[in-house]
Amino acid sequence: QGQFTLLRDTRTDGSFLVHHFLSFYLRAGCKVCFVALLQSFSHYSIVAQKLGVNLAAAKERGQLVFLEGLKSCLDLLFGAEEQPGQPSPLQFLSTSELRALFDFVRVSLTPADGDSWKGPVLLVDDLSVLLSLGAAPVAVLDFIHYCRMSVCCQLK
Repeated sequence: QGQFTLLRDTRTDGSFLVHHFLSFYLRAGCKVCFVALLQSFSHYSIVAQKLGVNLAAAKERGQLVFLEGLKSCLDLLFGAEEQPGQPSPLQFLSTSELRALFDFVRVSLTPADGDSWKGPVLLVDDLSVLLSLGAAPVAVLDFIHYCRMSVCCQLK
């Protein structure tokens, strides 16, 4: 508990570890917020099924909160309507700050009344995508720091 793991891969693809951690924490009964910036929900769902985990069922139970970054990015850029009172978590594309994304993570991992999940887990599949989309390196570091503090605070 209270661990922060940052994976960095060079010359090889380490994305299989994201699939491993996702299935591991869902099977362990943890509440998982997954910010998927690189692949779609259907991609992760297909791989998870091969690992014996049903992501759609986990979403319905409220165990998995999934932000599909590709879809959200397109919705924001091409003018899909936002839900009232809920700014897009990816609004940094126009403002270059990651506060809305952090707020999404914080709210997603805040335990609701009656939740029996073992602990909060945050997975982000590729932080470098944030840099590619125009977020400043300092903003990404702040985002990591605030997410870590939020999760660790809940774990006490």
